[in-house]
Amino acid sequence: MTFTTRPTLEGTFGMVSCTHWLAAQSAQRMLELGGNAFDAAVAGGFVLHVVEPHLNGPGGDMPAIVATAADPTPRVLCGQGPAPAAATPTAFAAMGLEHVPGSGPVAAAVPGAVDAWLLLLRDHGTLPLSTILEPAIGYARGGHPLLSRVAATVTRVQDLFRDSWTTSADLWLRGGAPPRAGELFSNLAYAAVLARLVDSATAAGPDVSVQAQAARDQWRHGFVAEAIDAFRSRQWRHSGGEVLPGLVSGADLAAYTATWEPAVVLDWHGVQVAKTGLWGQGPALLQVLAMLDELGLEARDPDAAEGIHAVTETWKLAMADREAWFGDRSPVSVEELLDPGYIAARAGLVGERADEDLRPGSPGGREPRLAEHVRRILEGVPSGRSADVTTGEPTVGRDGSTQGDTCHIDVVDRWGNMISATPSGGWLQSSPTIPELGFCLGSRSQMFWLDDGLPASLSPGARPRTTLTPTLVLRDGEQVLACGSPGGDQQDQWQSLFLLRHLVGGMSLQEAIDAPNFHTTSFPGSFHPREMERGVLVVEDRIDVAALEALRTRGHRVERGGPWSLGRMCAVSRDPRTGVLAAGANPRGMQGYAVGR
Repeated sequence: MTFTTRPTLEGTFGMVSCTHWLAAQSAQRMLELGGNAFDAAVAGGFVLHVVEPHLNGPGGDMPAIVATAADPTPRVLCGQGPAPAAATPTAFAAMGLEHVPGSGPVAAAVPGAVDAWLLLLRDHGTLPLSTILEPAIGYARGGHPLLSRVAATVTRVQDLFRDSWTTSADLWLRGGAPPRAGELFSNLAYAAVLARLVDSATAAGPDVSVQAQAARDQWRHGFVAEAIDAFRSRQWRHSGGEVLPGLVSGADLAAYTATWEPAVVLDWHGVQVAKTGLWGQGPALLQVLAMLDELGLEARDPDAAEGIHAVTETWKLAMADREAWFGDRSPVSVEELLDPGYIAARAGLVGERADEDLRPGSPGGREPRLAEHVRRILEGVPSGRSADVTTGEPTVGRDGSTQGDTCHIDVVDRWGNMISATPSGGWLQSSPTIPELGFCLGSRSQMFWLDDGLPASLSPGARPRTTLTPTLVLRDGEQVLACGSPGGDQQDQWQSLFLLRHLVGGMSLQEAIDAPNFHTTSFPGSFHPREMERGVLVVEDRIDVAALEALRTRGHRVERGGPWSLGRMCAVSRDPRTGVLAAGANPRGMQGYAVGR
């Protein structure tokens, strides 16, 4: 038996895997109370807003993929808010901006996470909102032991909070100093927000769907929208030093609604892998899986030099396509990007040596066009951008440290309901705190380009090209696996390794999560300052030394990141034949937690 950091949990009642133990346990409580996987996920999602505020918040976003016991057809729940009505290229030009800042109110998209969670509860929940939000309200009101990484994040931005973002200082620098790791930290303002949502729901009557809709109405049209609207006229420092007011209005919140849409599905090795559309990076994972099949058996082994090389090179090609063709206004379809002829041609570009160029394809004969910023990077011209402590940048450092980032939760219940959800955005360091609400807006609009006519160009009502990318897998039309990971641009790279090891290599959930990871950064990043590290392959030190040397010989710029530094996978599974459920969680960062029975 292969050693793992913890067991793969197995049972028949219900399983949860999450990036924080308190959210996982809160979700499991809903299952114990008779709720289903969707009740559990919503409860866990609201707890994540409280206990991982440096990784997600109510002002952020949340895509999910669900399959119900009654209808296993995978559906995407899109909680990715769009650009607000005032976010036009003309407005940015008037502000003297050549790109969307990495932080501050100007970088905010319309908050989407809360509306999406409540829409999920309205359409598939069974427990009253007072029960669902009880854990989150309890931790916000009574306090929770603060993560060391939250304390470290506040410490990093404390001067900004004191000097500029004073409303954030009021929340996070009580007594003038950052909070200490492990101390009980409360957020009374956000507790009051949740309590008011519960009051609205309870007043609407006992029907769960009616309650959830009443809370949505209160969020979108009531006091939350009013507070956001009143706050937008205040001026705040942004990541480039500019002092500007915000763009998101109460009318934007009122006009927005989370949506249901079909998932994009790839038939692969006897399973169907479901992802979001081109407004997310999910189709890139499907491209990589398809290209690896074209390259043959050795290419699908991520634990040998040949497989590491193939996975890395196909990811460079997929991310080049992401740069040219992904976005809410893409002129191409996912079907064109997954067309067998197109995939074969793309796979044919993988050579014996590492490639350092950005090589987008031409689906349907279209010529790719890149943003001016990307063209400058490729020409070696300095971008003029620089990161600073204000940048809410969801990156994972070589040593596994995070600046910003994301959360994840997977749930499966005894009836077969299953969900994979990746909440993110609205990090405490994204934007100044709105004092009446106890949270800030996000900075997802930094993923837009101000160039005209690109798939990911800024346009009011368009969704940013997000990195958030949950995964749901079916076999013979029945849901069998939900998984996902934080990690910005690396989310799908790490998921591809997990899927290869679990679905092709036969590893258990925990074995596949624990196995050594790697990723490439040889493509333009999605987050400010949006740089590219040509030919860089970041690896965990546990990868075989001989394999690393073979990769260097092939031209990869190998950078070692420590033995347990890369990957944040969560996963739950279900065997339809036996009814056995399973779960695994990531040991890296000492935060992920799986629970079930």
